[in-house]
Amino acid sequence: MAGNGLWRTKSIEQSIADTDEPDTKLRKDLTAWDLTVFGVAVVIGAGIFTVTASTAGNVAGPSVVLSFIIAAIACGLAALCYAEFASTVPVAGSAYTFSYATFGEFVAWIIGWDLVLEFALAAAVVAKGWSAYLAQVLGLLGLTVPTVVSLGPVDFDWGTVLIVLVLGTLLAVGTKLSSRFSQVITAVKVAVVLLVIIVGIGYINTANYTPFVPPSQQSSSGSLNQSLFSLIAGGGSSSFGVFGLLAAASVLFFAFIGFDIVATTAEETRNPQRDVPRGILGSLAIVTVLYVAVSLVVTGMEPYAKLATGADGVKKTLATAFADNGVHWAAAIIAIGALAGLTTVVMVLLLGQTRVLFAMSRDGLIPRGLARTGRNGTPVRSTVLVVIAVVITGGFFPSGDLEEMVNVGTLFAFVLVSLGVIVLRRTRPDLPRGFRTPLVPVVPVLAVLACIWLMLNLAVFTWLRFVIWMAIGVAIYFAYGIRKSTLAPSSKV
Repeated sequence: MAGNGLWRTKSIEQSIADTDEPDTKLRKDLTAWDLTVFGVAVVIGAGIFTVTASTAGNVAGPSVVLSFIIAAIACGLAALCYAEFASTVPVAGSAYTFSYATFGEFVAWIIGWDLVLEFALAAAVVAKGWSAYLAQVLGLLGLTVPTVVSLGPVDFDWGTVLIVLVLGTLLAVGTKLSSRFSQVITAVKVAVVLLVIIVGIGYINTANYTPFVPPSQQSSSGSLNQSLFSLIAGGGSSSFGVFGLLAAASVLFFAFIGFDIVATTAEETRNPQRDVPRGILGSLAIVTVLYVAVSLVVTGMEPYAKLATGADGVKKTLATAFADNGVHWAAAIIAIGALAGLTTVVMVLLLGQTRVLFAMSRDGLIPRGLARTGRNGTPVRSTVLVVIAVVITGGFFPSGDLEEMVNVGTLFAFVLVSLGVIVLRRTRPDLPRGFRTPLVPVVPVLAVLACIWLMLNLAVFTWLRFVIWMAIGVAIYFAYGIRKSTLAPSSKV
């Protein structure tokens, strides 16, 4: 241990030693292939099946292709930093654990609390998307079965509850089993994405690419819903135009969330120094190519104005473009593929959330009982708690437009991880690194600047919500974590 109070750090050696505690030991079952599948499984989901079309219609038009590339560059820079950290500190918890070793306990708590927001909220939002697609698929089978039913004054989304309970059980049984399940489902949805690209090419009308960057439009939703950057720069709106292109990149960042979850499974990987970097960078490379190709096809098939969210508030999807072109059989397959795709997204988000809680619990910042592992080597108690929280959130509350809330939390984590690489290179140059981020400090600094830039292009209202959430986290830390931490002088380990 180094330092006192808020800035006490947990050494890399102690973090790794804690992974051998019998009561909190995770089973090492995962390979580079498993991690790549996990990454692709969570990244290819809500982003490509829903956010792509709606962002083109509402914010960027055909220039959504450039927005994807901007978001991918920011993610790629951060991924290089994640890869070094995960290969150097192969411990559950991802950015939380990395921050504990470099910036100290208070910053680690802040980032852990931030990841709780990212993973749990994202799992609830995507599970509700899964439920909506379930209703569509049942409709294709001739069954009119709504997945949302009224229970007095509240609406109950039984589809969301069903998928979260099933996947939570899978994760409690074993990470390797859930990995095999992911491989099957991921193969299905990658095939569907390739179908979108191959079939859609034949329906592209190049006239739909003009104007590639549509002229800016005045938004009627108020200044709190425009991007912070456009407000500061006096743009008046972040709907279309250059401000829209930049704002779209920040929204589409949601489509890339997931590669960082690979880092949370480092402790369960057989050879983390080699396999974790491969899983992170491999999954990101695969999905970037697919995203750019799909966005080119969809905006070429359909005028961007027809992809805008309707008056009923229902967002347009990939299936919309195919249905409007009379390719109904493809629209049906896309709906089924989306159902499969969102299944693995929910599962890996739940996995990431449980591993972060597990790491925080093992350090005493939340009740230590949550770190106990069951006979299958998984943190069953943490899994149960996460499932309950997501079931309540997704089952009884409307999701709304929460992608940006997830994004601001993730980008904040990326900033700290990127800075952490620079700090750890200076403070612990002796550590063995299975992967070394190239051109340090240039790449980490560029990653920080790219992430901050994307954060500035998120809505003002998103920033206000984020500040409130973090304030609650600070209060919890000073009321509980600072006294109960395993590094606290009064702690009995």
